[in-house]
Amino acid sequence: MAWFVRRGGAPGLALWLALAVLVIVADQVTKTLVLQQFHHGEVRPLAPFFNLVRVHNTGAAFNFLADAAGWQRWFFVVLGVVVSGFIIWMIRAHPQQRLFCFAVTMIMGGALGNVVDRLLHGYVVDFLQFRFGFLEPVFHGGFFPSFNLADSAITLGAACLILDELLRVRRSP
Repeated sequence: MAWFVRRGGAPGLALWLALAVLVIVADQVTKTLVLQQFHHGEVRPLAPFFNLVRVHNTGAAFNFLADAAGWQRWFFVVLGVVVSGFIIWMIRAHPQQRLFCFAVTMIMGGALGNVVDRLLHGYVVDFLQFRFGFLEPVFHGGFFPSFNLADSAITLGAACLILDELLRVRRSP
């Protein structure tokens, strides 16, 4: 238990790494199910605003660099590994900042979940697709770009980082 909790009750690095692994496993399990049950490009509507799909993204968020010549695969793998190393360093440097550590752990888990896809398949498997009418001027048909659990974890982590900073500024004299 000492690996998971530091002196003073702060969560230890092992706890944060276990949480990141949980994100990676959940992400990979859902992607494996999608790969087994869907053909590439298949869409299964579940609600007027939500579909399950199978999309392969060779780029990053919003298909950024998807049309590059292939170098982006290795760039994003290296970037994910380097950022994860930096995140581990930050967690070790700021163990008392629980919301901050949670936020960067979510980002690391999501980034590494997508790194696993890039290494295994050469692309990231996306499967969650939302449609909102107000998005039609920006996205064709109002469909927000498809995403996955790893992307959701990264988004949650980013939102928590913003919240952590707002709370930190509020506490400052």
